[in-house]
Amino acid sequence: MKITSAEFIISNSDVKKCPTEPIPEYAFIGRSNVGKSSLINMLADHKNLAKTSSKPGKTQLINHFKINQNWFLVDLPGYGYAKVSKSAKATFQKFITEYFETREQLVSAFVLVDIRHEAQKIDIDFINYLGESGIPFGIIFTKADKISKGSIQKHVSAYKKVLLANDWEEMPPYFVTSSESSLGKDEVLNYIDQINQDIFKNNSFV
Repeated sequence: MKITSAEFIISNSDVKKCPTEPIPEYAFIGRSNVGKSSLINMLADHKNLAKTSSKPGKTQLINHFKINQNWFLVDLPGYGYAKVSKSAKATFQKFITEYFETREQLVSAFVLVDIRHEAQKIDIDFINYLGESGIPFGIIFTKADKISKGSIQKHVSAYKKVLLANDWEEMPPYFVTSSESSLGKDEVLNYIDQINQDIFKNNSFV
């Protein structure tokens, strides 16, 4: 897939105010400071589409970006940032959960995890939540440029081992990426494109 257009549409914390267009949505979520905004900008080939910041927890709303006029990329707030107040965390969790459980346009989520680190409980808990809720998702390993090429598969295998220990029968679809080198860009976009083609071909959407 080639991105020919990418535009910001709306930010809000009320799922009911999300766009009503019946086109596929792909939601990106992960722990704060996982490199989500940089990844989104890399995928969209747009330096400033999603706001990046040196301060974790910058994204605090549901952000919709229309891609190629026929699907939405949704940037969701990061979870697990300690310096966000408890009341704010509760609010984020409420509308994030509401989004995942009520948003009919959602086709797939992407859970971002930093490939440099061992599997974090908060990520595994969220992955388990998606699985238990029957929400399709893939895992995007970020910051692959920060480790040696020889270590990448070792880290992925370690993550797979943790998931299998958490009653997963197999590893969900996954992608190894780097916002610096654009590693994994084509793989992620082609994955989305294939799903979109199937949806449009079968007219199987809301």
